[in-house]
Amino acid sequence: MKMLKAGAVLLGAALTLSLTACGEEGGTGDGGGGGDKPYIAIVSKGFQHQFWQAVKKGAEEEAAKQGARVTFVGPPTEQDVEEQINMLTNDIAKSPQAIGFAALDSQAAEPLLQQAKSQNIPVIAFDSGVDSDVPVTTVSTDNKAAAAEAAKHMAELVGNKGKVAMVVHDQTSKSGTDRRDGFMAWMEQNAPDITVLEPQYGGGDQLESANITKSIISANPDLKGIYASNEGSAIGVIKGVEESGKTGLQLVGFDSGKAQVDAIRDGAMAGAVTQDPVDMGRELVVAAMKAINGEDQPKTVDTGFKWYDKTNVDAADIKAVLYD
Repeated sequence: MKMLKAGAVLLGAALTLSLTACGEEGGTGDGGGGGDKPYIAIVSKGFQHQFWQAVKKGAEEEAAKQGARVTFVGPPTEQDVEEQINMLTNDIAKSPQAIGFAALDSQAAEPLLQQAKSQNIPVIAFDSGVDSDVPVTTVSTDNKAAAAEAAKHMAELVGNKGKVAMVVHDQTSKSGTDRRDGFMAWMEQNAPDITVLEPQYGGGDQLESANITKSIISANPDLKGIYASNEGSAIGVIKGVEESGKTGLQLVGFDSGKAQVDAIRDGAMAGAVTQDPVDMGRELVVAAMKAINGEDQPKTVDTGFKWYDKTNVDAADIKAVLYD
């Protein structure tokens, strides 16, 4: 595979100690650390995508089942690293029995994770891992394997030759880098006649991803396909292609919110990899309760993925993991 390599850029985030959290709280608790039920504070990457609402639903269902209570917060967008750090600071101050954390930046939260450890608050990473040995486990999709699955289908769709682009949600979270690297590695090993353009990063924002898509199409009239690495990126890519007037492009995505499922049904997107966010939320709470009870558990909990397209979108196993 011919490939233009992207330089690694580390996004720095200030560690502010504001005790004012933004975002929405959910679950059965009042947000504090008191009461008889174990309290699990969950800090996600955001609220703007259906994916996070599905994770929240799974976490709340499992918490009710296990007799725990949860709060669930996230910043306004998946680019708000500093705001997420503020939220984590705020939740640590509540002294929960456990914390669930989906990092926007795999390194920025390390001092706070060490603080949680010093206070004997177990941390469960979810969706994205962190560059830290603090989390007792990481509950997530195998993002490199899932991205490789997307690459395999993209190669088939473009006839194993030509030029394809990538619109990635970020290069600071583990999910972002793994979904980028897994796609690129599969292409390098298996598709020597496919050129993968340098990844472009839209922050998971639909408008930004649409604008990036239009720029890519304008600069590459011979483009054959575009891979989008999360829900916001995928919706943005679909919109950008539509606005550009370009036809014949093969679009492959990640996640399975309603807009993506609709795009796959009507042919605007060829297919996507779906995670199981409801199960991710459930497994997050299961892991948190095990940590609270001092039980051993594996370093990773794989919540799985599936490829879906127009041919199988109505199959029972696929419908079970769609979250519209």
